[in-house]
Amino acid sequence: MATIEKRTTSDGPTYRVKVRINGFQPETATFARLTDAKDWAKLTESNMKAGRHFGQSKRHTFNELVDEYLPHAKDAVRLTYWRKVFGPDKLDAITPTRIAKERDKLLLGETQNFATPPTGDQEKDANRPKAKRSGPTVNRFLAALSVCLSYGVKTLQWLERNPCERITKSRENKGRVRFLSDDERERLLAACRKSGNKDLYLAVVLSLTTGARQAEIMTLRWGQIDFNRQVITLHETKNGERRALPLVGEAFTLLQERSKVRSLTDDRLFPPKPRARKAECIDLHAPWVAARKAAGLTDFHWHDLRHTAASYLAMSGVSLVEIAKVLGHRTLQMVARYSHLSDGHIVATGEKLAARLGVGK
Repeated sequence: MATIEKRTTSDGPTYRVKVRINGFQPETATFARLTDAKDWAKLTESNMKAGRHFGQSKRHTFNELVDEYLPHAKDAVRLTYWRKVFGPDKLDAITPTRIAKERDKLLLGETQNFATPPTGDQEKDANRPKAKRSGPTVNRFLAALSVCLSYGVKTLQWLERNPCERITKSRENKGRVRFLSDDERERLLAACRKSGNKDLYLAVVLSLTTGARQAEIMTLRWGQIDFNRQVITLHETKNGERRALPLVGEAFTLLQERSKVRSLTDDRLFPPKPRARKAECIDLHAPWVAARKAAGLTDFHWHDLRHTAASYLAMSGVSLVEIAKVLGHRTLQMVARYSHLSDGHIVATGEKLAARLGVGK
C-alpha cells in the first residue's frame, strides 16, 4: 500500500510518497503537488503488482551486474573495459545516450596496429600513425555489453529493457575469404612434409579436411576420436554446441599411426614440449611460418585453412546449410561469403527443376 506524508518547507509544502508491497523493496519519491504524488503512487503500486516494476535498477550497480554475469560470460576481456566505463554507476544511469557516446569514443580509439604498411625505413616506420578501431571491432564491444545487460533484464530482472537495443551499430564487413588454390595447397602440404615436423603436417591436414578452428584442432584429446565411426567429437565449441567432424583420408591414417605410439600419461594429441608444461598444446607458430614461406604463400593465415575447407565444399556443390553445419555456424550469415563459389551448383539445380517441370531444354 502507499502512504503520503505532507511536509512544510521554506519553498512550500512537499509530499513524500512511500509504496510498500510484500516481495519488493519500499519505493519512495517526493513531489511538490499532491496530485503528482498520488499518480506516482498509483502507477508504482500497479507496476509492482503486475511485475513491471524495476526499481532494482536504482539500487544495483554495473559492477554488481557483471559479478553476477561473469561466470556465464564468454568475453570477459571486453567486460573488463566496460567495468572501467560504467563500474560504480547505477543501472538506471546506463542510458542509450551514454552508450552511444562510448561507442563513438571506441571508434576514435587507436589500436596497436599501424595505419600504413612498412616502408623499410626504420625511422619512418616508427613514426607511422596508429590505425583506428574498425566498426566491426566496436560492434564486438557493444555485443559483450549487450549480453551482460540482457542477463540483467531476463535473469536477474534488475532492468526493464536493454539500452543497447536502441544503439546503432557499424556495418559489418562482408568477411575475408582467402583460400588455397590447388597449386598453393600442394606447395603448402609439400613444405609441411619437408619440414619434418609431424605435428605441423597432421594439424594442417586435420584443419583442411575438417574445417575446424585452430584451437579446436590443437586442443584435441584421444577421447574425442572414434576410429570405428570415423568421427571427431567437439564437446566445447565457440557457439557452445556439440559438433562432429569427419575423420577421413590421410587424416584418419595419420591419427591411427599416432595412436600406436601415444603417451599413456597424457591424452592430448598435441602435447606441449616438456619445457612448456603449462601450455595447452605444442607451439607450431615458428614451423608454420617457415612452411608458409617455403610454399611461397602471401596474405595467408592458419584460419584460412578453414576458409579453404569451406570454399572447396561450396565449389563441390555442398549447400550453404550443410557447410554451416560442418563449420559450426548457427546462421547462414557467416557462410554467405562462400555463396558466389557455388554458382555452378545453383545453375545445375535449376536445370534439374526445369527438367522436372517439363520446361527444360
